[in-house]
Amino acid sequence: MKPEIGVLLMNVGTPDSPKVGDVRKYLSEFLNDPRVIDIPWLARKILVNAIIVPFRAPKSAKIYQQMWTPEGSPLLIHSENFKKGLQADLGEKYQVEIAMRYQSPSVEEGLEKLRKNNPKKIIVVPMYPQYASSSTGTCIEEVMRIASKWWVIPEMVFVSQFYELEGYTDGFVKRAKQFDLDSYDHILFSYHGLPIRQLDKVYDEGLCDDRNCEHGVTGENQYCYKAACYESTKMIAQKLGLSEDRYTTSFQSRLDDKWIKPYSDKVVAEKAKTGAKRMLIFSPAFVADCLETLIEIGHEYDEIFKEHGGEKIELVPSLNDDPDWVRSFANYIRTK
Repeated sequence: MKPEIGVLLMNVGTPDSPKVGDVRKYLSEFLNDPRVIDIPWLARKILVNAIIVPFRAPKSAKIYQQMWTPEGSPLLIHSENFKKGLQADLGEKYQVEIAMRYQSPSVEEGLEKLRKNNPKKIIVVPMYPQYASSSTGTCIEEVMRIASKWWVIPEMVFVSQFYELEGYTDGFVKRAKQFDLDSYDHILFSYHGLPIRQLDKVYDEGLCDDRNCEHGVTGENQYCYKAACYESTKMIAQKLGLSEDRYTTSFQSRLDDKWIKPYSDKVVAEKAKTGAKRMLIFSPAFVADCLETLIEIGHEYDEIFKEHGGEKIELVPSLNDDPDWVRSFANYIRTK
């Protein structure tokens, strides 16, 4: 029996190895994407190829070496395991493949595996709960670029965001219940950062700052990454029964000082300075653990916290291939 429906699960990507050359190749492809660094072509080429990549690749390689496992990159391992679980739940009617926007397995490889079985429909799911042009947008654009060259283009469904999916919020609630929440002085919901100018591009008129996105999603800002992050925090916090004074929403991984604030590392330092001894951190922008969760939060933020008087930071694991998360997502796919 040939599958009738193809499912392509997409993520940002990972170097093929933690060697400097492979990290350089990955960073070059990633950062030269005009949806990631959205500045004029020549300026981007000079910034990325002459400044960022040459200096950042050796440092990033050392970081990747810290998190690399004998089986390879944690992001790729979690993605493969999630794919296997999803395939088992969906059954023979579906064919599930994974693709990385940058590096391997490529988007072209993943789509070609699906195309060969002549599916009635292909469901494309960038695995980012909150929409951003530099993550979800570039994944969808790449799929459309490749599929536009096919002679036969089947029905295609694109999932732009899924932070409202109950299984997503319930998954983080389940993870959180492994911890004694009352034992922490503060709880941080840390999301990957974005340049403020990318938020402003969501709107035809005015700026993101005009929309009170810190209060969550409305009809007007439904595709604003910042609003979706605050909404995600609110939904998870409500299910955990957290009062607003117990937690903060913040943003990590900035390149300059014109990104979404507050910055996670600054919040961590400030909380330690004002007497917090233990902090718990969620990273709900990622459904699979990766460098940004395991290293940036799990190690770097823990060091910052201790430097300023704190004792311990703990990371709530991402959803990865948790059986309840797999089951919930399979049911979600069936509705598409």
